[in-house]
Amino acid sequence: MENKNPLSPHIQIYSWNISSLISISHRITGVINILALTLVCLWIALLLLGEVNYNYIKFFLQSFLGKFLILSLTWSFSFQILSEIRHLFWDLGYGFELITSKITGLIVIFGSFVLTILTYLIGNQII
Repeated sequence: MENKNPLSPHIQIYSWNISSLISISHRITGVINILALTLVCLWIALLLLGEVNYNYIKFFLQSFLGKFLILSLTWSFSFQILSEIRHLFWDLGYGFELITSKITGLIVIFGSFVLTILTYLIGNQII
């Protein structure tokens, strides 16, 4: 006889909460950030091959797609930083209550957007 019921919560019946969203996003942004840092190191290493190769990447970063990539990576790093601060408090034994976890999760999400906008405004010397 075959059991048709899943042993663990299935994606169709599992209800998402803010902590699981932050956890998955934290892992994804961690991978994105390490790849971004690797590409930045390679870009800087292109200086060894001459300024022409370096300028190709510089030209790309000044395009719309390049600016979008930079802004996306800025958000990714901001999200990662705030999420790591949240984990630091958890390591110290604070913030395990359900309401505190939800509030800090929302702070991470909205704070990462605020930090990204502030970084953009400061980088363009608007403020």
